[in-house]
Amino acid sequence: MTNQTSSTRRPLTLRDVSEIAGVSEMTVSRVLRQRGDVSIATRDKVLEAAKRIGYVPNKIAGALASSQVNLVAVIIPSLSNMVFPEVMTGVSEVLDETPLQPVVGVTHYSPEREEKVLYEMLSWRPSGVIIAGLEHSEAARAMLKASGIPIVEIMDVDGDAVDSVVGISHRRAGREMAQEIIRRGHRRIGFLGTIMPLDHRARKRFEGFTEALAKAGLEVADKEFYSGGSALAKGREMTAAMLARSPDIDFLYYSNDMIGMGGLLHCQEAGIDVPGKIGLAGFNDLELLDGLPTRLATMDSMRIEIGRAAARIIADGAAQQRVEMSPSLHAGGTLRPA
Repeated sequence: MTNQTSSTRRPLTLRDVSEIAGVSEMTVSRVLRQRGDVSIATRDKVLEAAKRIGYVPNKIAGALASSQVNLVAVIIPSLSNMVFPEVMTGVSEVLDETPLQPVVGVTHYSPEREEKVLYEMLSWRPSGVIIAGLEHSEAARAMLKASGIPIVEIMDVDGDAVDSVVGISHRRAGREMAQEIIRRGHRRIGFLGTIMPLDHRARKRFEGFTEALAKAGLEVADKEFYSGGSALAKGREMTAAMLARSPDIDFLYYSNDMIGMGGLLHCQEAGIDVPGKIGLAGFNDLELLDGLPTRLATMDSMRIEIGRAAARIIADGAAQQRVEMSPSLHAGGTLRPA
């Protein structure tokens, strides 16, 4: 058996595995690369030997002939936003059944950071890229188009895709929420959300929302925008400020559930009748909503489903796929009865 001490440590090789398994280095290579005909008994013997000594194949060296490794670059804006870990859950569920492994890069909603992350990840020659959003810098789009691998842009279908796209129409989501609010008798409507240039999907929901209001002869009565991460405290603060200056507001539409939950907590603490005096709604359908005394009205952004569908496209090596999902509206307890 191979025995390495701290003074003679060196990288393990195929030979180390072959000596323990009692097979040739070529056979070990075939097993670890999942190529060629190898009996189940021999495969198990090789894998057990590799596991025992902690051997990890050098995928970069092994990829030189094919110019690709079994990595999938997943580029998302944030890990602190609960939306994107759920997307990763869907991606991992599918890729776990394949030889592919996701590797995550975080852009912090910065186009410059996205360029840098994309450049570094593409230099590893991944088997595919899953990237949030349709809006990228010219340099980033050029890299994606020239990559020669499956690209899946996720979360949003309102725009032109580089290759494949999986998501929902955020303009449609905004329109449908506005139509439901109007149908339930609300007329003085306020909007609270992120500063629009930094969040393209929230901007598109707002555009769809205001378009639907305009068709009904209405407009947003008051608006409040913030920068930085979404938080309950921010939602409470914004809601208090808006209701202080616009006390006749009868509905508040939040760009996401986190600030919406903060708004609901403010209303409950202030003794404001929800939904009798004022209705509320958010977006994303976060699991946290289930823990509130009154469930916030919201719309499901299909996060896990989007992750699964994107991973399937990459695993299948498909190109130019368009998968638009239809989110459902959950009335909760903060909309007036229809």
